[in-house]
Amino acid sequence: MAQLIKVGITGQDGFMGGHLYNFLGTKLEEVERVEFKRNYFENEEKLQEFVKSCDVIVHIAAMNRHENQQVIYDTNVDLVQKLVKACEATNTTPKIIFSSSTQEEKDNLYGKSKRDGRQYFETWAKNNGGSITSLIIPNVFGPFGNPFYNSFIATFSYQIIQGEQPIVINDSTVNLIYVNELSQMFYDEIIKQDTNKVQSYVVPHTSSKKVSEILDLLKGFKVQYVDNGQVPKVDLNSFELDLFNTFTSFIPKDYFPRKFTKHTDDRGAFVEIMRAASAGQSSYSTTVPGITRGNHYHTRKVERFAVISGKASIQLRKIDSDEVIEYILEGESPAYVDMPIWYTHNIKNIGDTELITLFWINEPYNPEDADTYFVEV
Repeated sequence: MAQLIKVGITGQDGFMGGHLYNFLGTKLEEVERVEFKRNYFENEEKLQEFVKSCDVIVHIAAMNRHENQQVIYDTNVDLVQKLVKACEATNTTPKIIFSSSTQEEKDNLYGKSKRDGRQYFETWAKNNGGSITSLIIPNVFGPFGNPFYNSFIATFSYQIIQGEQPIVINDSTVNLIYVNELSQMFYDEIIKQDTNKVQSYVVPHTSSKKVSEILDLLKGFKVQYVDNGQVPKVDLNSFELDLFNTFTSFIPKDYFPRKFTKHTDDRGAFVEIMRAASAGQSSYSTTVPGITRGNHYHTRKVERFAVISGKASIQLRKIDSDEVIEYILEGESPAYVDMPIWYTHNIKNIGDTELITLFWINEPYNPEDADTYFVEV
């Protein structure tokens, strides 16, 4: 068995760092994640222990916004210098992958901090026999971003969910990359066996959209999905799917469960379970009392659980959180819960009779690419 690559991520608790950390959790046959805490930058001993523990360090930690641009510059360059100092103090040369930005080309102090930080790493690598790869990254979007900080898409999604009206200040065309795609590129670089000691390259964007075009899509998601319970057209490996999964991450968890409309007459009852503009796979399960199904998560799939008979507990937990969210559903009042990506989930029969659950997922099951990772809720 090949030795695992020990990978540490500065900024592990941030937007990009958190996504990369979780993404590497799906690759544990090849990598071992080394924990990083924000306060390590203020503790020389902890930072030195961290760099000694790593084969690869992905340096993502950075300040993106502050009312004083000089604070951004000073903070970001200082983080690079502290990391280099720790490597020099311990005489270690881990492979460093630096998260830079296309802002390098622009006349602002954030971009200058990225450019100067990259050059500082490169000087260290040349002088110490180290390895530095800098990824110059376009605009990144994805679930769980901080509104008004990480991305205008996070801001627009949050505002629309809150019933606010986003304002387009500059309707430019924006080059974008989805955070899962970026995590894959980081991963490819982590496991790459190369001899180049100093290199940098521009990460290609995977979509290019006008701001107003994105806003229109998000508004459409609000009407179709939030207001009417209909999954919009979100094809596999599409920008729309990535945008939809980003948008839904801002929906409060008390939005679910959603009750169906139940039509009854002297013949019995009729309930419409699913209306979607996307193709998908429908299935059902029966579960005897006391049994739990699931305990897995997805990184891209849109999935709906609809309880039509019996009584169920549906539990969710974001894989990097201890908070467990529980919904109780009963067939007497049919309802559904949609499973957010990166949340491990299960369903348990807590009644005295057989539980019948209908499932819909936006892509047929493929054992070669199941996008299903088993973790206990």
